[in-house]
Amino acid sequence: MAENKSTGFITAASNAERTIVTSIINQLENRNIYLDEYSKECAINAVSAINNMLYTAGLNWNSPNLDPSNYQDVIKKVAVQKLNAAASNREVYFQFRNTKIGDAWKKIIEVGIEGDGNDAILRNFGVDVEKVYPYWAVREGDVFEYPTFSGIDVTPPKWTPKGDGKVVRVVYPIKLKSGVIDYRIAERADVVRNLHAHIMNNMMNETFGICADRYKATAEQKAQIEAKKSELKAKIKDMSLDELLDFPDIQPWISPSWSEPHSREAMILRKMRNNAIKKFPKDFGSAYALDAYNQLTDESVSSVSEEIRLKANTGDFIDAEFEDTKPAEKGDENADKNTGDGL
Repeated sequence: MAENKSTGFITAASNAERTIVTSIINQLENRNIYLDEYSKECAINAVSAINNMLYTAGLNWNSPNLDPSNYQDVIKKVAVQKLNAAASNREVYFQFRNTKIGDAWKKIIEVGIEGDGNDAILRNFGVDVEKVYPYWAVREGDVFEYPTFSGIDVTPPKWTPKGDGKVVRVVYPIKLKSGVIDYRIAERADVVRNLHAHIMNNMMNETFGICADRYKATAEQKAQIEAKKSELKAKIKDMSLDELLDFPDIQPWISPSWSEPHSREAMILRKMRNNAIKKFPKDFGSAYALDAYNQLTDESVSSVSEEIRLKANTGDFIDAEFEDTKPAEKGDENADKNTGDGL
């Protein structure tokens, strides 16, 4: 029996890789976007990673509560950004979120960039980038001097690691083709902006018990919901990062990867790394790839784009049959919050 399950799983994965990736390549080529061999490899690895996730959850590619247009969109984004789900230092991750589409609950797949994924994007698409050096994780007890500027001349930052305390800033030395080293710095305190975006994203469909579905709320109910959101926003407006993470009233909209002690510091470090290099100029070669990058790196852009897509309920569907791996599970109709770590 175990052997049959294993064979079914491998067959489903192989069918998915062949059919979905072929469909995605055709869709992108219709937009005059052509994937190189490495991008195709990234698409295949994304399908394999998602297939593993589906199998673990008791789902398959044909599960009725899975949105096909969503997972194809996710794989396209990963492919055009050259993010490798099979890299030894993780570049991208996938997770489920339950969302109501029309009158039905569907599981959609969310994608996020891991810390090394941003490094890969910078290496592949950074304008005039020759080399991305390992980042500096500067801690509270370290000795650090910021760079100084005299006209166009830069005195590099200085860092003496002591290994004490929390990481308070991240520094990326980036060598340009001109030979100049560009130092990109992100501060811990600024991560509070990322957390605000995460909270607002998770609060997007919140009704606070005023009604069952925000899409069916009356004008009066909508006003009450917005008033409650404004009240919470006012409470957290001037809080520091650590104050906000520990604020009880906002915990329902902060995912465990942000708030739990074992993952909290790792999440903050990831966001600092993202913030340090996110604004570095990049050339993606197409408007579609640029939009994919914005959605992957900006949580507020991602949430709005996803809502538009879901409400429009449009997308390219494939009609291939994939072999079932395990019985499909029922969706959790009580969950409509993003329980992942955000972007």
